[in-house]
Amino acid sequence: MSHSDLKRLDWSIETCPITFADVARVAQFLHDELNSRITPETWAAAIQPSWQVASPNHGFMLVCGDRVLGVYLAFYSQRLVEGRLERFCNLAAWCVTKEYRSHGLKLLRAVLAQDGYTFTDLSPSGNVVSLNARLNFQHLDTATMLVPNWPWPRWATRTRVISDPTSIECRLRGRDLEIYRDHAHAAAAHHLVVLRDNEYCYVIFRRDRRKSLPLFASILHVGNPELFQKAARPVYSYLLTRFGVVATLVEERVAGWCPRFSVALRSPRPKMFRSSRLQASQIDYLYSELTCVPW
Repeated sequence: MSHSDLKRLDWSIETCPITFADVARVAQFLHDELNSRITPETWAAAIQPSWQVASPNHGFMLVCGDRVLGVYLAFYSQRLVEGRLERFCNLAAWCVTKEYRSHGLKLLRAVLAQDGYTFTDLSPSGNVVSLNARLNFQHLDTATMLVPNWPWPRWATRTRVISDPTSIECRLRGRDLEIYRDHAHAAAAHHLVVLRDNEYCYVIFRRDRRKSLPLFASILHVGNPELFQKAARPVYSYLLTRFGVVATLVEERVAGWCPRFSVALRSPRPKMFRSSRLQASQIDYLYSELTCVPW
């Protein structure tokens, strides 16, 4: 395509909200242009979150006629935070074809122009981190420890770990049960319940990649940090024997403590948020691309 053809196309590029009718072509675009390991069908399922919420859109896209040129996915949720109903918008996959990268900021502006949301960006990379900082995003403390998942004999502990969906639903109560039902069908969320004596701890993790190796688990949610601290070793062993992951990545802000026998990552992946009402301690990783998109 000639330079003059590209220039003419520039005038016909539109920024549009992603609706349900656009999901299939947006999913195909993300498969082709961003991550081909994820099938179009998986992308389509991820774009439509498993929880119930009145979403204004699924993000925004750049289009020229029927052609998708760029996408910025967004996941919305409404949450009670200290008794107040808060609206969240999680900024997710951002991809623009090479020829139209100069138009990419239009997508970000369209998402951030929506009033009344706390915005989270839980996987910014490259220049996006500094761009977010200029737009008043704050960094979360993502100090991360890597824990080897050594096998642990079952007879040596009073702890049981279960991952069967029916058993999990029977064990959980209150807000834990609500979170589980909201995320039970989220493609990237895996669920455990840790049982010890008369207590339980609900844990959500995702499979993660480091140096292109899908051999890690990242802990996204810990419902009972005190019990998790006591029972962590059988959990790591369960992740190895049941899910085949060799190490677990644990953020101190998620677990509530620094795991024993762990190694601190030199450069933990950044996570950011922008809010006029909430503090960093009130931001978690639920209802986001981390639970929906299986990289």
